[in-house]
Amino acid sequence: MSKKVLFVDDEPNVLAAFKRQLYRNFEVYTAVGGEQGLEILETKGPFPVVVADMNMPGMNGIRFLIRVKEINPETVRIMLTGNSTLETAIAAVNEGNIFRFLTKPCPPEQLSRTLEAGIRQYELVTAEKELLEKTLRQSIHVLTEVLSMVNPTAFGRASRVSRVVRDICRLLDVEDSWQAEIAAMLSQIGCVVVPEETLLKAYKGGPLSHEESEMFYNHVKVGTDLISNIPRLEAIAEIVAYQEKLFDGTGLPEDAKRGRAIPLGARILKVALDFDTLVASGHSPEEACLIMETRHGWYDPDVLSALKHLADLRRVEEIKFLKVEELIPGMILADDVKTTSGVLVIKKGQEVIPSMKVRLLNYKRAMGIAEPLKVVVRDALKRDEVGVASSGDEQASIES
Repeated sequence: MSKKVLFVDDEPNVLAAFKRQLYRNFEVYTAVGGEQGLEILETKGPFPVVVADMNMPGMNGIRFLIRVKEINPETVRIMLTGNSTLETAIAAVNEGNIFRFLTKPCPPEQLSRTLEAGIRQYELVTAEKELLEKTLRQSIHVLTEVLSMVNPTAFGRASRVSRVVRDICRLLDVEDSWQAEIAAMLSQIGCVVVPEETLLKAYKGGPLSHEESEMFYNHVKVGTDLISNIPRLEAIAEIVAYQEKLFDGTGLPEDAKRGRAIPLGARILKVALDFDTLVASGHSPEEACLIMETRHGWYDPDVLSALKHLADLRRVEEIKFLKVEELIPGMILADDVKTTSGVLVIKKGQEVIPSMKVRLLNYKRAMGIAEPLKVVVRDALKRDEVGVASSGDEQASIES
């Protein structure tokens, strides 16, 4: 672990003394004043530990440490000052969320021990964060893998919808868009309890009996309950819970939320889900958007407008027929993938990912796969004067 430490003070002589005292055991950086400290933090960081003087012109130590927390919340913050009043200490703890409060002059041995303790604290925090993120990624991966194996139809819909959600988020420049994208991938996880026949009818907008409708819409609660059990997925669980809520407040769940009180991710997901249903029922993307425009009060106008822009985009697409070994991540399956005996393995519309290719290779060895596979290779975007810039990174995921 790096032993980088940043000292910020308005006295160059004090900073030089820190370097002389600590250079053998720490990688010491210094900055004269808060502004220079922020510049070094941005260009040389992150730093496990930052030590700041309290009384500095322009930006005092508390204001500086607050900015440090905003830039890198994991950095351990220490206050070192000659102004050791109780009021200063309380302000430093409450506002700057500091790790330790030291007074000048500070003996080198005490300062060194404090820095070591700060670095250990940083290691603990970052290790815990890394573990939680790894656990979170693996949990999501397991859920999506289980869905792909247990219910290929539901996984195919989740894959299609997640691409639309991702592209709408890019057009709207949504903050924390990863939450909406993950929610889209997990939005159909509750469909493991829905019979395949009912699922196919619902996905294509077909008429459902009262019993079928109840079974299908119950998948939202089942999925929400499953996701809620995973730490740090509370916001994603809420998006999934509101995926069938209409903008005017009607729909499920039956509560008082309406308009922009509904999570943005859920508003985007609702548009993507209904768009997918209309396209699956045989409408073109343009027709689907026109139909959705007639549904007054159903959708967030900004989200629907973004979808219309996506529908106006034109992809340069190429159809290829390939063997399983030739599949490349990012390709889209244009037809259902079946074994040579006719057993469905993967529904069409899904994007090829590495784990899918491994699964297909295993099926091919064990049971045989009907080849070649029809796939769509999407290279670039073209559009007709709609005013939305396109690039290789911002590819719309409209199913045509």
